[in-house]
Amino acid sequence: MIKLIFLGTGSGTEPMPNRHHSSFVMDVDGTLYWFDAGENCAHRAHTSGMDLTRVRAIFLSHMHIDHTGGLANLLFTVNKITRMHKIPHINNNSYDVYVPDLDPFHAIQRIAFYPSVEANTRVAIAAHEVKDGLVFEDENLRVTAFHNTHLKETGENGWHSYSYRIEVDGKVLVFSGDVGSPAELDACIAGGCDCLIMETGHHKLSDVCEYAAQQGVGRMLLTHHHRNMMKDMAAAEAFVAAQPISARLMHDGDVEIL
Repeated sequence: MIKLIFLGTGSGTEPMPNRHHSSFVMDVDGTLYWFDAGENCAHRAHTSGMDLTRVRAIFLSHMHIDHTGGLANLLFTVNKITRMHKIPHINNNSYDVYVPDLDPFHAIQRIAFYPSVEANTRVAIAAHEVKDGLVFEDENLRVTAFHNTHLKETGENGWHSYSYRIEVDGKVLVFSGDVGSPAELDACIAGGCDCLIMETGHHKLSDVCEYAAQQGVGRMLLTHHHRNMMKDMAAAEAFVAAQPISARLMHDGDVEIL
């Protein structure tokens, strides 16, 4: 069974009631794959009953604070639960983290395990710098990265913002991350997309829905919401419900089973 748990569905705004920054988890038969790590993600996951010793890999779309603000606490919490409860971690006491920029990740890691990463880390963390192409594959899923222009880069100094195509159990999911325009997802979606997890923080809702319909997306889950949308979620819900595409506007704590 594939279950998507949305821990945070807000964009990079000031704190909003009942809305945290971007993060969701894919639970594949009890193994957890984390996508982005906005503030409070570890707290919500643990207190809702999620077993953080089952985290197999963490994927970050880019290093903006609304996608990484909870990462230090997530790393710390996985380590703490494994150590204090003496529970073995799922993957030989290690997991992988995929980041578009290793320098800020290592700074976050130092904060999580201050004053010594080496002395205080009980679960090994293998950090990998994301590049275009296949970045991860195990017995459950394949994850392929596609750069985008959210950070207004030219590629001259590399790319540091990515979207992900996820292949799992015969299905294709695409996680947009933050994109310069919906059309940047063309390569991710090419060949079919059963579920598009799409940000609304930088685009008109009408444009996002029109794009998904044109691309023949099977299902769309909307997240990373703009502050103006969050001021009137009822209107946004009504708009999405009237669209020809199967879509759902996600809230913190929502679960989708595929």
